[in-house]
Amino acid sequence: MPETLSIGFIGAGKMATALARGLIAQGLTTPDRLCASDVFEPAREAFARETGGKGLAGNSEVVRQAQIVFLAVKPAQVREALVAVRDVWTPQNLLVSIAAGISIEQLQSALKPDARVVRVMPNTPALVGASASAFACGPACRTDDAALVQKLLGAVGLACEVKENLLDAVTGLSGSGPAYAYQFIEALSDGGVAAGLPRDLATRLAAQTVLGAARMVLETGQHPGALKDMVTSPGGTTIEGVHELEKGGLRAAVMNAVRAASEKSKALGR
Repeated sequence: MPETLSIGFIGAGKMATALARGLIAQGLTTPDRLCASDVFEPAREAFARETGGKGLAGNSEVVRQAQIVFLAVKPAQVREALVAVRDVWTPQNLLVSIAAGISIEQLQSALKPDARVVRVMPNTPALVGASASAFACGPACRTDDAALVQKLLGAVGLACEVKENLLDAVTGLSGSGPAYAYQFIEALSDGGVAAGLPRDLATRLAAQTVLGAARMVLETGQHPGALKDMVTSPGGTTIEGVHELEKGGLRAAVMNAVRAASEKSKALGR
């Protein structure tokens, strides 16, 4: 692998910009080896301004300039974007798609049957370097492509390789999960306000509480249930609150949300 990689983005939105900034920060590429295309000129300009890379009007020019090409467009735009670059695509190019619900088979069908394709499900905390991503490699990928993609995605958070048939479940859990967490933080904050706290203080305490709890799970390796039991003393305030959450069906609602989002992801890929 070269010391710095030539990396391009088809689609120059916020996720592409966040990934590009993370790759530069980790020394995996440099601004002069970075480019992005977008039909929306302000998006190209913002990408160039925030990363120092080049904003290009045409997708084909990205493929010509970049060894690794991230596909960062809406699912409905995928086929048109890939068909447009089919004639300039070479075996040296690696496609890393972050388009939700679009299968490796669909990507290769639009591009080339033997194209090296990796399908990724990131999430929006990539914008702050705290993404939880999963990826699956296509049948044409080289033996070192998985390690390369793991390193690239690791620039903005956690990255795990999975089988492609698990990516819809990943979409329902970590892809959509930030929205569930935001709702929970908002509800915690609302509860704090109802109990008498100022809104700004309630929101800061709620967000830090969720962040701290997540770090406890990741850093201690203990089961979330065991950590919950450490907080719930007999006859105390916490078990009283947990009882209300159980009466409200919190766990069932979250499980149902993950399953529903996973099914929607499957439907998008049909």
